[in-house]
Amino acid sequence: MTPTMANPTPAVSPAFRDGDEVVLAEGTYQGTPGVFLRFKEDANWADITERSGDVRSHPVAWLAHNGAGLPSFPAHLAN
Repeated sequence: MTPTMANPTPAVSPAFRDGDEVVLAEGTYQGTPGVFLRFKEDANWADITERSGDVRSHPVAWLAHNGAGLPSFPAHLAN
């Protein structure tokens, strides 16, 4: 019998929960703050609500809890 991956687990498994304040710690939009919404069907991806109100998907590996030892970004520089 071949195993299937019905619910893959995230490559990085931080304890993100609905409503957590997050920041993109890596990637093109590094420093963008947002609010964690949910994991996607592929649990390596998640939706966050950005300050503009837009909901966007990002790799979970790029997310960090806001204030998790990351430098602060002035509001006028954040998306």
